[in-house]
Amino acid sequence: MAVQGRLFREAHPSNVIPIVSYAPGLAETPRPRVKADMETKPPAITETRRKPAVEAQAQLDFLPSLPAKPRSLYTSVDAVIYCELPVATTLHRAVASALDWSMVLIAFGMFLLVFRLIGGEFLLTKPNLMVFGGMFLLLGFTYGLLFAIAGSETAGMHWTQLRLTTFDGFPPENRTRIVRFAAACLSRCTLLGLLWSLADEEGLAWQDHISRTFATPRRLESEIYRRR
Repeated sequence: MAVQGRLFREAHPSNVIPIVSYAPGLAETPRPRVKADMETKPPAITETRRKPAVEAQAQLDFLPSLPAKPRSLYTSVDAVIYCELPVATTLHRAVASALDWSMVLIAFGMFLLVFRLIGGEFLLTKPNLMVFGGMFLLLGFTYGLLFAIAGSETAGMHWTQLRLTTFDGFPPENRTRIVRFAAACLSRCTLLGLLWSLADEEGLAWQDHISRTFATPRRLESEIYRRR
């Protein structure tokens, strides 16, 4: 029977020396086995829960702030005005008041003109004087009340570059303006509130103290008379 011979020569033995023959003791040491679950599952990440922030931790132990101290006047009396805005002088406010009352006089003159055109007679009797006087006061009251409700300074204050501000330096609200107008009516009726500004350390009248507002120049250059 014919047998086919080998097509290739016999391979030479490998030149690689096995580790067992070179270091027999090293191959006998068992390798540490890794757990199967560690190979398949990734290590669990432990979530750290945040502790609720304590409100007291946000507060640092600083020194307590000093209370707001009012300004002292040159007479060592505490000032009632906390802002640095100057108070308008008495002469400056008097000029603004004179201009306002001149507007009231013009309105009163127009009333008398209309009264004459409709056939009225100017008889100097007691009832007529009371009616004319009451009408003059009513026109002045309406004039001031309209500006207070509108939240604006009067025409005389606009012409003399005056504006109202609170003791803290903020623009007054409409409610504060109405309170000031009522206090101004009381001051003008008694005349003591206007005279009070002459003796006051800061030149404030009754309406200024009651409403906690005062008139100040819009610009220092617009002040009619400056205190030395």
